[in-house]
Amino acid sequence: MTSRDETALSKVPEVTLLFWVIKILATTLGETGGDTVTMSMNLGYLVGTLIFAALFLVVVTFQIRARQFHPFLYWATIVATTTVGTTMADFSDRSLGIGYAGGSALLLFLLLASLAAWYRTLGTISVESIHSPKAETWYWITILFSQTLGTALGDWTADSAGLGYGGAAILFGSLLALVALVYFLTSVSRTLLFWTAFILTRPLGAVVGDFLDKPVKEGGLALSRYSATAILAVVIIGCIAIFRQRAAKQSH
Repeated sequence: MTSRDETALSKVPEVTLLFWVIKILATTLGETGGDTVTMSMNLGYLVGTLIFAALFLVVVTFQIRARQFHPFLYWATIVATTTVGTTMADFSDRSLGIGYAGGSALLLFLLLASLAAWYRTLGTISVESIHSPKAETWYWITILFSQTLGTALGDWTADSAGLGYGGAAILFGSLLALVALVYFLTSVSRTLLFWTAFILTRPLGAVVGDFLDKPVKEGGLALSRYSATAILAVVIIGCIAIFRQRAAKQSH
């Protein structure tokens, strides 16, 4: 008979190339999907945040209560964090007037505070150690802050720093490549590299999403947010359905 702890071990996917591909697609979908609700539907950042926050609370509850790894549920929760992260960051930066730099600084503080509290509570922030509802709760709180930070950081580099969407995409793509190089060539903490890469995929997805749907005069391709979101969703679902994902091997 499988124990409760052993069952819980299978809820986090193995970190492979497929994991990172889907993660980048999901973060891009979060940007286009969030902008679809707040901008194309004209519901505004506050209403959009409330809608996606409610969605996130529903799916994350199912995810934490699940007894084993369900790929579609896991990635639905990731997408929920990216959409609510998009609208939360936009609400803070624009509606509250904090600005991209201020929003990025605030969210970086919250992210680091989340990681510190997680480590202080459980003694590790390694993904391989997630084998309890408490650990998974910290995992999703940290992910939510990282997704929100990524949106603000992406907007800051593309707009305020003047890199544009293409330049910002090259910047974050290059940083991810550097993290991969460090992973393969050094013995630097795998936990540190995982969270660094996880955080960097969000601003990359944010600027790619903006590049797809922003007006041509602003440096984008002016694609329909509805179409871009639908295509990204189909590709993500296809990746999950076609390629088998295994549960991560976990340590106690």
